[in-house]
Amino acid sequence: MTSALADHATEEDVRLVVAPESSAPWQTVVWDDPVNLMNYVVRVFREYFGYGEERATQLMLAVHNDGHAVVAEGAREQMELHAQAMHDYGLWATVRRAPM
Repeated sequence: MTSALADHATEEDVRLVVAPESSAPWQTVVWDDPVNLMNYVVRVFREYFGYGEERATQLMLAVHNDGHAVVAEGAREQMELHAQAMHDYGLWATVRRAPM
């Protein structure tokens, strides 16, 4: 036996379905700290992310001058892995939802 409500789904009911949270883009953010030298941060970005010297230096300068830099963007699970890797290198990193 079917429900009368199920038989009469409205267009509004269909629009209420939202994409799962994990499909939204996320970011790994590296924060400035008083411990790590600039050349070390460049080396980490090159070694771990595979960035070239110029891109790694740009990101390091953003960390140094702005206090933080977005070093990667993608699925939440991957960004959490990147943040953990940055912690393993001794850098401060967090994960956040990318601005819409």
